Amino acid sequence: MPLPPPHPLLDATLRAVARRYRVPALSEFPDDDAVPATALAVRIEQARASVAAGRAPAPSVRQAFLAALARLIRDAMRPGEGDPVFQAMSMRHRNAVVREYASLSAGAAQDRREILAAANALAHPAKVERMAPGPARDALARLRAAAVQARWAALAEAAGTLRESPGPAADAAAAAALERLTASPALARLLRLDQLERDEDVGRYRTLWAQQGPRPGSATAAAQGYASRARGDAVEALALQALEALARRLNAAEAGAPYRAVSSMRVPASFPASPARAKSEWDAALLRRSADAGAAPAWDLCLLLEAKASADAAATDFPRLLRGLRLLAEADARADYVFSTRQGAFPLRGASLRALPAEGHALAQAVLYFCDGPAETLPRLLSAASRMQLLSAPASLEYASRLAQGRDPAPDALEPVWRQLLESPQWAGVLQQYPMLCEARELMVHADDLMAAIADAAPPAPAVSGAKPGR
Repeated sequence: MPLPPPHPLLDATLRAVARRYRVPALSEFPDDDAVPATALAVRIEQARASVAAGRAPAPSVRQAFLAALARLIRDAMRPGEGDPVFQAMSMRHRNAVVREYASLSAGAAQDRREILAAANALAHPAKVERMAPGPARDALARLRAAAVQARWAALAEAAGTLRESPGPAADAAAAAALERLTASPALARLLRLDQLERDEDVGRYRTLWAQQGPRPGSATAAAQGYASRARGDAVEALALQALEALARRLNAAEAGAPYRAVSSMRVPASFPASPARAKSEWDAALLRRSADAGAAPAWDLCLLLEAKASADAAATDFPRLLRGLRLLAEADARADYVFSTRQGAFPLRGASLRALPAEGHALAQAVLYFCDGPAETLPRLLSAASRMQLLSAPASLEYASRLAQGRDPAPDALEPVWRQLLESPQWAGVLQQYPMLCEARELMVHADDLMAAIADAAPPAPAVSGAKPGR
């Protein structure tokens, strides 16, 4: 059965809703170096527009880009008021001891698990309790306690005592396990990590790195995560309420109450395309029951809503959202797919999924970002991800290292970043960030604005046959 056209009231509502999060034209942003991140974003967009038109960017754009990037790096390197995470990255770039510490730290959690498992196999509490009192039993207890407490020097010392004890040395299995533990590369790395933590530069590096936020697994991190989830859940609940209000309006205008709002709609595992890096769970969706009475009840997808607690989150999420739409469009038009939601399971017709737009102006009639946060007068043009990619480039880190050494490098030293921006596929996201930001913000609506549009919008009046057009 062919898809029904969009309901006029739904179309009118989506056209009427205000778009307070739209990005102003670039001409409205200050075009100077007072805010280097904004200046960088403007130059990146000027470069993108030139490349899209088949022209090389003007030399003045290149020079302005390099000057703005140099200023961004200098600001980030200011002691006490810059970017501590970037300062830590710069220290790691120029200091071999810090690099070694960072490398060992990256695998330390796995090393700790490996050593703790080996210690448990050798000195499990139940095993130790069955042993007769004596030096061997005490050493085994110390060894496991040291592993649990991550005191690696104490663990090595306890292992040395055990190797000299007659009991464990006489037990071939225990002796082999002890040998594996003491010869383990994981233990050697943890011991080296302990040594490096006493280095003065490593101490400064750790202090800088800690300023990015609470340590993962800490009580503070857990509390912040809980608050963030609660905030996200609240916005998602508002999104569902908005779609429920829209469904009621549509059902009041059409007999049979065919519209239904659902939340947490998840793509089934049986879907014909891979969900890798694509959005596979949608915060809220508006469904319409199919009128095909000759088949089992099925539903068509009419509108998707993605809830965001802040306006900045949309641009970051946008590439994943587009991949999610392309994923849905891979559906077989002749098949139905059962999507799970918090309201139950709903079979969706593949034809309605294939009809979803994945780019262009038609997106605004199929998917919305939903937010209740404030709209800035001038939004941040350079995304956090693009800023970090620019700062993390090898040439940027080398530039920062020279600054840290008291030198005054010229902005032209950052030329490799400019070339990467124009030529490398890995930099396409940075080069395209302004149009992506504009597209994402164009799809974003405020909770109050959507509810107002739902309450006020009316379908267009039907054309009157024979009526003369108005002037």
